[in-house]
Order: sequence, then structure tokens, then C-alpha cells
Amino acid sequence: MYCILDIETTGGQYNEEGITEIAVYKYDGHEVIDQFISLVNPEKPIQPFVVKLTGINNAMLRSAPKFYEVAKRIIEITEGCIIVAHNASFDYRILSTEFRRLGYTFKKPTLCTVELSKKLIPEQPSYSLGKLVRSLGIPIADRHRASGDAMATVKLFKLLLSKDSGKEIVKSYIKTEIKAGMSPKLLDIVESVPSKTGIYYIHNEKGDLIYIGKSKNIKKRVNQHFTGTNQKSKKIQRDVYTVTYEETGSELIALLKESEEIKINKPIYNRAQRKTLFNWALYAEKNEKGYLSLKVQKADGRKKEITSFTSALEGKNTLFKITEKYNLCQKINGLYDTKKSCFQYDIKQCYGACIDKENPEEYNKRINQFIDENTFANNNMIVIDRGRTHDERSAILIENGIYKGYCFYDLNYQITNLDILKKIIIPMQNNRDTKNIIQGYLRKHKVMKVIPF
Repeated sequence: MYCILDIETTGGQYNEEGITEIAVYKYDGHEVIDQFISLVNPEKPIQPFVVKLTGINNAMLRSAPKFYEVAKRIIEITEGCIIVAHNASFDYRILSTEFRRLGYTFKKPTLCTVELSKKLIPEQPSYSLGKLVRSLGIPIADRHRASGDAMATVKLFKLLLSKDSGKEIVKSYIKTEIKAGMSPKLLDIVESVPSKTGIYYIHNEKGDLIYIGKSKNIKKRVNQHFTGTNQKSKKIQRDVYTVTYEETGSELIALLKESEEIKINKPIYNRAQRKTLFNWALYAEKNEKGYLSLKVQKADGRKKEITSFTSALEGKNTLFKITEKYNLCQKINGLYDTKKSCFQYDIKQCYGACIDKENPEEYNKRINQFIDENTFANNNMIVIDRGRTHDERSAILIENGIYKGYCFYDLNYQITNLDILKKIIIPMQNNRDTKNIIQGYLRKHKVMKVIPF
């Protein structure tokens, strides 16, 4: 659990500042579950430059509660939480100082979104909260007021959690929980995860990732791990300490994140998925008569593949569908062993290439049409699909045939051009697996829309 906060102060000499306003949002990694916002009477005057900056003046604070009157609520809302703030050392110092004046030791682990942003979003022109969130397309209201700045930090932190493919933030949180001596039971873990689409991460007692998976229903899938009787399920049941998750809304994004994060984190029970999942591929080869033949073969990095598959059976079934859709020849594609015409010709779906009735040039046009429609080479497109909520959409960017990454955006924040999209995109690795995951998904599923550009 995280408490994301922002504090406004009177200004003045180091360690003599007083709090004028505080906002705390309790965040479970997915949504805000509690909040506390209040002006505070600092019992000392505010520096003139601070009045100009925040708009908070001495008159506004005369009837506001003093710090000792809000201290109990701050202790309650931050109980068992990691403190998160933009420039956390400042906010944490101010809060600790105020509590020390009351004779109370306020001690919490902290995370700084400035430091996290420098690590996870490098090469930004500025890491000040206002400039950073605007450059990332995060809306900010009431700048230099505690509630506005704290809510912008919540949205920034949510983005940082998504960008943290090594899961260092979540691991540090789990280690904090372990020190506190919390040890949830399997049933409690299942109850804590949602019945939604996304990625789930199974951690051991050290906080290390031992398994990463994706599901359209995270709760159902985690429950299967905990009730399964195969060797892998038994090992997971023995070693699990907790399960964290990330909702994606889009199944395609879940597939892409699962593939990348398994390769980065190398969980011990994902051994089969550390290497490529796509061991079979579709190739086009000219036969002795000049016809382009489509063949499903073991993947060979030296040859140019059109698309690939997780099994030979999936490849063969897909090749049957391609052959039917593009009026191709089963015999030429090796799906029908005969010395005469193929079955497609008998039902008038092949134009006779199998018995030399259609010339290679005409036949190959349809093969090349299929290849053009099913490869990313030089393609530019945005795949729009559902987001994590009704008011959100997801976008996947492919530029010049290269998968760039994904993002989520509010429906009231329209993606009007490519520059805006590139600013909010979460960069991802482009490799053979990502290309094939996208190709395979678009082949088998409907998305909201695909926008070429």
C-alpha cells in the first residue's frame, strides 16, 4: 500500500518551515482507496513568495486546524504504507519535523517519483512535476496546491509502475511487507486479485518473481495455480508468498507485457517461455513451375518468414484458412497430396494452378497480396482497443514495421496526432516474439480499430 502525498509550506529557514496544506491519497497500486486533504494553520506567517506561488495566504489559515489536530488522521491513513512524493526527501522531512515537535517519531519507507522518473523515463528536459506530467500527457489541476499536485503524482506513479518492467518498485514494497511479518494464506491471495484482464506476478518470501502469467480473468487463473495438481502448480503453491497484478483491459497488451517481462525477469517457473514461443513459421518459396508455395516449417532465422506459430498444427490450420480466403491451391501449398487437381479446384475455390490452368503471374499476385496484408514490413499503424475502464482506451504503436510500445489514454484526452501518442507511449522491446504476438492476435481477434498512418 502506498500513501502518495504533497505538502505546501510557509517557506523560511531550513527545518523551521510550517505546513500550510497537506493532501494524502492512499493508493493500492491500482486505485485510490482513501484520501485526506486539509489546510493547516502553521502558527507562523507565510513567506510572500509562497503566497504568490500557492495562492494560500495567512487569512485563509486562521480558522484551519493546527497540525496536532490533524496528526492522528495522518498516522491512521499512512499506517503500513510506503510514502510516495515528488521530491520525497522534502515532504518526508517536513512531516517528520512536525511530528518531532509533538514528541512523536514518524518513520516510514519512502519512494521519490523524481528519482524513479529519471530512471524509468530518461532524457526528459525537466523533472519538475508540472513540466514532467504535461510532457507525458497527464492532466494537472490546481498546480502548487497540495490536492492537485498529489493527484498528478498519483497518475505519474501509476505510469511509473507500468514502465517498471523489472518490477523493482513492487519488489521493494513486498520486502517492506515481509519485514512487517505479514504472511497471507492462499485463499486470501485469491480474494485479493480481480476477475479482470491483465498480468499477474507470483512472488516468493524474498519478494523475488517466481512466475509471470497473463489471463482474461486473473482471479480464475491464480486459483487454478493454487488448486492444480501438476508439478509446476505444486511448486508454486509451496513457494508463493504473495501475488501482485497489473490490469491491462486489452488482452493483446497483456500478451506483449507477459512476453517481455518473462525475458527481463527470468522467473524460475517460466522456463519454457524464456525462449521464443514461436518455433514454426510460414515461408513463401517458388516451385519449379514458378508458383509461390506457402509452407509451414520449423523456424529458421536465416530465412525470411511471413508469420509464425506456436505449433505445427496451428500453422497447418492457419494455412488451410489462408488458402481458402485467397483462393490458393492446396496442392501447391502441400496440403493436398494428389497428381490431379486439388480439392479447392473441385469446389471451384482454386482457379486451376494445380493443373497449370492459371499462370504463375496471376496466381502469385494473390500470394503477394496475402504477404502485404500480413507482414509489418514498413507498416505504420496504431491498434486501438479497450482500456482498463469504460472511460479509457489502449493504443499500440507500430512504426516502420517496428513495435514501439503501448499506452492508455482517457476518452476525453483524444490522441489527435502521432507526437502526442509518442509522448505517452510506454516503450517496449521489438523482437520476433512481439511481432508474432501482434500478427497472431490480429489474425484471430477483433480489436476496436486499426489506424494506418
